[in-house]
Amino acid sequence: MATSLHGKVAIVTGASQGLGLEISRQYVNAGASIVMCARNGDLLLKAQTELRGGLAPGQTLDIAQADVSNLHSVEQVVDATLQRLGRIDVLVNNAGIYGPMGPSEEVNWAQWTRTIEINLFGSILMCRAVLPTMKARNAGKIIQLSGGGATSPMPRISAYAVSKAAIVRFAETLAEEVREFNIDVNAIAPGALNTRMLDDVLVAGPEKVGQVFFDKSIKQKESGGTGFDQGANVAVFLASDASNGITGKLISAVWDNWEQWPEHIDELRTSDVYTLRRIAGRDRGFSWGDK
Repeated sequence: MATSLHGKVAIVTGASQGLGLEISRQYVNAGASIVMCARNGDLLLKAQTELRGGLAPGQTLDIAQADVSNLHSVEQVVDATLQRLGRIDVLVNNAGIYGPMGPSEEVNWAQWTRTIEINLFGSILMCRAVLPTMKARNAGKIIQLSGGGATSPMPRISAYAVSKAAIVRFAETLAEEVREFNIDVNAIAPGALNTRMLDDVLVAGPEKVGQVFFDKSIKQKESGGTGFDQGANVAVFLASDASNGITGKLISAVWDNWEQWPEHIDELRTSDVYTLRRIAGRDRGFSWGDK
């Protein structure tokens, strides 16, 4: 799908490596000016150097060492972006961690809550910070990175699973709050990625994450997993005008024909497809479970 981000300004969190870096690369290629955020300043500088060669005249590529779970840090990033570039068209909430691994009653509680602070609160803080300027301009795109924890249980990685399910429901809720301001809010399930988070699972071992999940992770590591480009392609689409009106959806980069969705805006707007919902017995043909 031919998409352009020419003239748009985007903030990408967790942008120093992995999927966040690939999204930043594709945004630069599509013509956007971007602010790349992450906690590791050295990795950010390396990423900036890597991508700077792709800039066209008029494009900018800034970096900001920031902790998305810290309100002051978030406000500094957003204020600096507005002062330098004058607008924020797109927010990509990509920053996230797996957190502690093991039985829920045994893992370190401070690490468990820290995972919620980064994955959930961090994304919400970023949304809160950019919404006033998006509302004032009556336009905007907010893109949330989700994960397997949003749609399936993840035994022994409970903080991550809880945070991802919660942030998708927040995205659905926020989409309804800001619909009248022409701000689209969506989440992306990028697939099984070979990132530092996968390495964390392998280091933790089967005694922490369980034998089944560990074996699955080994196979993913060996196969190469899902390419970063698939999730990044969806992120470009959702940042572009081609996706206008698509909002409140959880989109699988691997399984969904999202390129065709602009042809079905009315159906998407009036349906609960591609959202988190309770499955009742009648949905599976059971006659005994509900009225």
